[in-house]
Amino acid sequence: MSKHLADKRKSSTGSRVQAFLRIARSGRETFHKPRGVAGTSRIRQFLRIERGRTV
Repeated sequence: MSKHLADKRKSSTGSRVQAFLRIARSGRETFHKPRGVAGTSRIRQFLRIERGRTV
């Protein structure tokens, strides 16, 4: 019996790996949107919540 076509694959040129590495090395802004700088009121609110104060 001869081998299946999947068993007779030609060696790859590495183009898929190159494309994956190009995407991995590019900036994260492709998938993640950067956040703005937290203002003083936002920091105060965070600290208030962190300290357990609700009012």
